[in-house]
Amino acid sequence: MSQPRLLHPLMGSNLKTLRSLIARNGTGQYPLHLAIIMTAAVLRWPFSTYERWQVTQLPSPQPNPAPPVFIVGHWRSGTTFLYNLLSRSSQFAYVTPIATGLPWDFLTIGKLLKPILERALPKGRFIDRVPVNPDSPQEDEIALASMQPVSFYHGLYFPEHFVENFNAGIFFEGCSEPEIEGWRWAMMHFCQKLQLQNPGQQLLIKNPVYTARIQQLRSLWPNAKFIHIYRNPYVVFQSTLNFYNKLFHELSLQRFDQVPIEEIVLSSYPKMMNALFRDTAQLPQQDFVEIQFEMFETNPLPQLQKVYAQLELDGWETAEPAFQRYLKAQKNYRKNHYAFEQRTLERVQTRWQPFIERWNYPPPPA
Repeated sequence: MSQPRLLHPLMGSNLKTLRSLIARNGTGQYPLHLAIIMTAAVLRWPFSTYERWQVTQLPSPQPNPAPPVFIVGHWRSGTTFLYNLLSRSSQFAYVTPIATGLPWDFLTIGKLLKPILERALPKGRFIDRVPVNPDSPQEDEIALASMQPVSFYHGLYFPEHFVENFNAGIFFEGCSEPEIEGWRWAMMHFCQKLQLQNPGQQLLIKNPVYTARIQQLRSLWPNAKFIHIYRNPYVVFQSTLNFYNKLFHELSLQRFDQVPIEEIVLSSYPKMMNALFRDTAQLPQQDFVEIQFEMFETNPLPQLQKVYAQLELDGWETAEPAFQRYLKAQKNYRKNHYAFEQRTLERVQTRWQPFIERWNYPPPPA
């Protein structure tokens, strides 16, 4: 088994979260990695403590900010492409790489270390070669995984306890009320800091986990808006296996060869989709929109205009030229392609049939 990255995402964590994770999952099998993670938390403690105090003392940057827009959809369904494109509009504030890596202190030490941190960024994402730049929008999940003990990423870091971390991090299964409240606080605190960093802009957040958390997010932001992007389930399954395989090699601090990842993906997809359909069934039309990845990939601007119109977002005329420039710059990007075994097609068809039928997807050739 190859060693994980020496610059691990948990280097942005705090001591309280690290103590909780180690007590629950063990120390892992890479003492050097753990020593670097703990040392980073200790050295950053004065900055993170000051920044947390500072943020709690400041008033909200605006009394009635525009409701946040959340991009949801199972992993490998096109959420990143949609997020990258929408983020080109100046109306949106999003999660930057530095905010992801230093969620406790990106307003203080993040500014001081910005040139160094930007040089340390990988050239592309591990899973699909999408370029990573200093202004590339990121999911908030890695940030939240460094702020409190409920995250599916903890299953990637500590795969000997993958199932428990996965189910807690997506469905809150096995979580105590204080743990759920801890996630809610971290979510609100992190988003407050994003608003302080970007006053006057509307938050745009992408996270596949939130596909199963619409109800919880609406309890925090009653007027939040949601974009669900879906893709051929057969492709999603195969691509998700690739997603986990690559991230385990990059992030795991324990052995991961025992994780039944195929079964986990097969069983969790229906749970996530059913939670999404249940929680969005009564949402007002202007708060929820669905788009198909294949149509969006083929002809993105009309699909994006549909999103703006249905969610009643302002600024289409101003943002459209920026969208066009981004699409032109991405015209040479080549996505991953997958071969499909007959056994795989049959398993997906059997377990995910309601969703295949709902969206009318034929199986790809084996």
